[in-house]
Amino acid sequence: MRSNPIERTPLTESFSETFLSESAQIMAAIDTASIERIVSGLSSVRDRGGRLFILGVGGSAGHASHAVNDFRKLCGFEAYAPTDNVSELTARANDEGWDSTFEGWLRGSRLSERDAILVFSVGGGSMERNVSVNLVRAIDLAVTTKASIFGIVGRDGGHTKRHADECIVIPPLFDDHVTPHTEGLCAVLWHLIVSHPSLSRASAKWESMK
Repeated sequence: MRSNPIERTPLTESFSETFLSESAQIMAAIDTASIERIVSGLSSVRDRGGRLFILGVGGSAGHASHAVNDFRKLCGFEAYAPTDNVSELTARANDEGWDSTFEGWLRGSRLSERDAILVFSVGGGSMERNVSVNLVRAIDLAVTTKASIFGIVGRDGGHTKRHADECIVIPPLFDDHVTPHTEGLCAVLWHLIVSHPSLSRASAKWESMK
């Protein structure tokens, strides 16, 4: 006997319109000067032969992996993300604890003052709230080694904003959608950065097929 079809409530158009309108308002409120300063700082890292380590947790880890590809292929950086090596990441989490995973990975990579870290995070990390402590400890290591620190974050910027050389803060204008807006617009912003004429050295595939 055939079962009754599942009734699905269609997504309302009004929510789509509202969400996109919120995105546009947030984009308009972003400090573009902070974007230009990050581009300039990253250019200096590349010019001095430094490496770029991109850090993110959860959805931001996916952004980090994607961004590593673009920074390497389009901008000529030596770039890495610790979350791309699941064996080392899980070994460190299992043996040493999650909070030190990125710090240990950066120590093993011999992070130095020539290098930089780029943090993608909704809140920027907070030791006080026990949120993204692995980012906090990685940032503290970067401070100690005098590596450059950059970030694309939301909310008030957290530990990343407090210690970064330059940081883009995605304004938390809509309390109900802070996470999706921050993570979604983070991708827009780092795509802007790798496309910036001060950093870009190669065209993406479709742009090269004009």
